Amino acid sequence: MKELTIEKYCHIKNNSIFVDGKLLFSDKETEGLKPFTKSVYRFLKPSYAKFFKMDEISKLGFLAAEVLLSDIDVSAYNEEDIAIILSNSHSTIVTDQNHQLTVEDYNNFFPSPSVFVYTLPNIMIGEISIRHKFGGENAFFIVENFNAELITNHINSLFLTHKSKAFIGGWINQSENDYEAFLYWVSGNGNIPHNAFEINRLHKLIS
Repeated sequence: MKELTIEKYCHIKNNSIFVDGKLLFSDKETEGLKPFTKSVYRFLKPSYAKFFKMDEISKLGFLAAEVLLSDIDVSAYNEEDIAIILSNSHSTIVTDQNHQLTVEDYNNFFPSPSVFVYTLPNIMIGEISIRHKFGGENAFFIVENFNAELITNHINSLFLTHKSKAFIGGWINQSENDYEAFLYWVSGNGNIPHNAFEINRLHKLIS
């Protein structure tokens, strides 16, 4: 059995995208996540109309997955063999607050199903899975801080029990004033050992 390794990783933070530690794209002219995701979409040109219906954190996760998988041959795996294991600290708090604004005033009550549907963080995993036709295991953990051990242990467990063969792991977080996406592709074809030490090291490369 091959040992799991990290084949590729990407980081989106401070209006910049890094792939394997190298700058891919930067837009310092925009301010805030919403205009930045539009700028990244224009740069990547994924041609995916449903993107514009997503909430901002799902857009962030979607774009990070586009970057991560851009040169990964996912066709080498069955759909059910690819798992997505993500985490963050704020769940969907920004979307939750937007939904709350639509229901808190009885005299101006206008709840939107299109907003409400994104008030669960695992919807982001669903959007990525639909886009790339993945049908494997998935989990989304809410933790106070980035926890490489949690993600690593869960991925290793799925691999050792033969439930999955390749993985997207990482951290997609959005608060009122900040955002970050850190994703990595785990398979048997990389050069970086898949362990918590290495994942923490890669995560800290972009600060």
